[in-house]
Amino acid sequence: MVQAQGGGGLSLLIMFVPMIAMIYFLLILPQQRRQKKWQGMLDQLKTGDRVSTSGGLRGTVIAIKDDAIHLRVPPDNLRVEVTKASVVVVTTAEDEVKGK
Repeated sequence: MVQAQGGGGLSLLIMFVPMIAMIYFLLILPQQRRQKKWQGMLDQLKTGDRVSTSGGLRGTVIAIKDDAIHLRVPPDNLRVEVTKASVVVVTTAEDEVKGK
């Protein structure tokens, strides 16, 4: 006689739910926090802030549009337009004063 083994699906479910929870807490939640922090940084951009972009440009914000910013890039004071999404680091005037 062959006996059917019951509860196989339940044990699989018991193992699968904690794995999903671990993935959420270790990968997804920290990424969402970083995204909110980065978005807040972009929302607080203002003229005079010094920024670095993902492409390596460093300059001072001289104008802000909806989805782009204009930078003054030294040493020749070139005016360059880049997307806000490319901004990686912002240094405000207050940060520069505190650092010195």
